[in-house]
Amino acid sequence: MRDNAIQNRYEFVILFDVENGNPNGDPDAGNMPRIDPESGCGLVTDVCLKRKIRNFVETVKEDEAGFDIYIKDNVPLNTSDERAYSHLGLDEKSAKDAKKADPDIESKLRDFMCENFFDIRTFGAVMTTFTKAALNCGQVRGPVQLGFAKSVEPIAPQEITITRNAITTKEDFSKKNTEMGHKFIVPYALYRAEGYVSANLARKSTGFSDSDLGLLWEAILNMFEHDHSAARGKMAVRKLIIFRHDSELGNTPAHKLFEAVSVKRRDAVTLARSYGDYEVTIADTFPEGVSCTVRE
Repeated sequence: MRDNAIQNRYEFVILFDVENGNPNGDPDAGNMPRIDPESGCGLVTDVCLKRKIRNFVETVKEDEAGFDIYIKDNVPLNTSDERAYSHLGLDEKSAKDAKKADPDIESKLRDFMCENFFDIRTFGAVMTTFTKAALNCGQVRGPVQLGFAKSVEPIAPQEITITRNAITTKEDFSKKNTEMGHKFIVPYALYRAEGYVSANLARKSTGFSDSDLGLLWEAILNMFEHDHSAARGKMAVRKLIIFRHDSELGNTPAHKLFEAVSVKRRDAVTLARSYGDYEVTIADTFPEGVSCTVRE
């Protein structure tokens, strides 16, 4: 049991939008914005959203103890795994004997990773790629899970042709002054994502705490603020709706809470081109033991 772990279950809804940008390109479709071919609605993967959250935490916490990021650019996973080895005074030669002498050594490695890496405490991780002497940091199922984000209405991706003065090769430079290129944009779309926070998994698995939860909410609200680029256009989190249960296992099914949040285009608006063109409605009452907080 982890004494500092959260004690309440949560569900949450994120509303974010994009203007003249590509929120999540599909490499199998020439980096075109991801789209549901049946409904025409845009998609943003859970992996993409988690990347933004990780990047925010890494930016605001930098090298603060306990808030390192396991899955990040330019750092092989095994390099981070080795920190757990070093913490326990292990090397490749001693690992095999250590496993025989201490049956709980893999749990100690796993605990070290949870204590030191925010994204492992939050989302979990598979750390079985580090197999020196068949000893590794194991697998952790994280208490925080996100689904794909889906646009409220079908999107209309546009391919924009661009020109550039920067010529790639000397040979081409002798023949032309510009080169052609292209980029995909979504003129405007409002996306909805839904997520879950399990207090039961936090207690049993990673020790995800109330302070971690507060940082998660902050990261979600600001996950695009330090991630602006020409390709992604203008993106912003417009609303974070948090449902808190009074118990560890929850007081009502998650889908009933998600259904309490309705988003639709205003009747007077023919074509949505801003967040103000939509109306967000949240139920006034909730099942006993559930409260709702809205953050913007």
